[in-house]
Amino acid sequence: MFADGRLGASFFCSRDFEDRSNLHFIIPTLAVQLARKYTKFRSIFVPLVQSNPDIAYEPLYNQMNKLVVQPLMESAISTVTIIDALDECEDEEPASAFLSVLGQFVSKISQVKFFVTGRPEPRIREGFRLPLLTEATDISVLHEVEPSRINSDIRLFFKHQFSELKGRRRGLDDWPTEEELDMLCQRAGLFVYAVATVKFIGTGNCNPRKRSDRLLQSPRSSVHEGKTRFKSNTTLDSLYMSILQEAFGNGDPEDDPKVRSVLGAVIPASNTLSPSTIAALLDFDTEDVPPLLSSVHSLLVLQEDINHPVRPFHKSFPDFITDPNRCTDRRFHVPPPDHHRELLINSLELTNRTLEKNMCRIPDAVTNSEVDDLRERAEGHIDHSMRCACGSWHKHLVGAHPAPAHAPKITSVLRRFLEGKL
Repeated sequence: MFADGRLGASFFCSRDFEDRSNLHFIIPTLAVQLARKYTKFRSIFVPLVQSNPDIAYEPLYNQMNKLVVQPLMESAISTVTIIDALDECEDEEPASAFLSVLGQFVSKISQVKFFVTGRPEPRIREGFRLPLLTEATDISVLHEVEPSRINSDIRLFFKHQFSELKGRRRGLDDWPTEEELDMLCQRAGLFVYAVATVKFIGTGNCNPRKRSDRLLQSPRSSVHEGKTRFKSNTTLDSLYMSILQEAFGNGDPEDDPKVRSVLGAVIPASNTLSPSTIAALLDFDTEDVPPLLSSVHSLLVLQEDINHPVRPFHKSFPDFITDPNRCTDRRFHVPPPDHHRELLINSLELTNRTLEKNMCRIPDAVTNSEVDDLRERAEGHIDHSMRCACGSWHKHLVGAHPAPAHAPKITSVLRRFLEGKL
């Protein structure tokens, strides 16, 4: 769809991010993307917004009608729009508010196809059952897709990715064998498994043959792995464990707490941190963090810039390392209260050391709105680690669930912050 140029716009919902869990952000985002892609749409869309800049704050019905439907009808554009994981958006209606609005307009823009995904929660099911949508909708239930079709798609993906890898590396002409490819496909079952496998095998300067052998020889976490569809705890666990053991299994046991701390800092998707910020919040040397993250590059979205946020490649990885029943190797298991407690204490200690009154050098007796360069002042005088510490310590306090043994230290650092800095 994307390669063919048919994709006009997309919105990927996520309950972990405020701007991706708000239903009112979906339609304006789609409209802007359509305007960027299609000149005809843009020529209609821009005057509409110029004449009424507050359209984006109106009810969903008005947003859809003015920002999307009218420009699409006038421009007669044929395109495809994707809304992924709609169930991740906050919605108080018994039937999905977005689907309800879409149903009222779908007959007017029949040349446009909407591809909507979501878990079958009650409001999503009720939304697709609305009379205006039922006749215009084809529903595909993911776990009812034939295993042979899934296996065929994953096999095609593996062959394409390994072909590109062999083009970059020498000595891989006879790799992988058809038997090895069959085994990888059998173990996968999920595209996230296939993608993580390709990233793991092709990362760094390691021998792809040895890494694929390591995966194929690793014990499965369940006798049903690769056969039970779309259950990450039976399909991904052995892969994640293999990657972690490959990265850190032969390291110094004294480094295990540091590994857990760094992995724990990557977990909170709502507050993505950069390697440099992780180092500051954990009180580590900046040079120590990037190598640890690079060791599990196949599990993370990681940039070369140490100031760029790092996040898990897929939500199933944080789920794995925080669940003691799945991550059975205690070297890598990160109990959420532990990482919240560590980030809480370090965030408060950082603020206690460096937070000062009027750090942005704001003139006396003025309001924020009167300071034209307030954002530039903040970025210039307050580094990202301090902004993260000030903005998230209370979330870590809620998640820490301090045991009696840890309460005195938390109470002490919290008291100093509240009395001296707040």
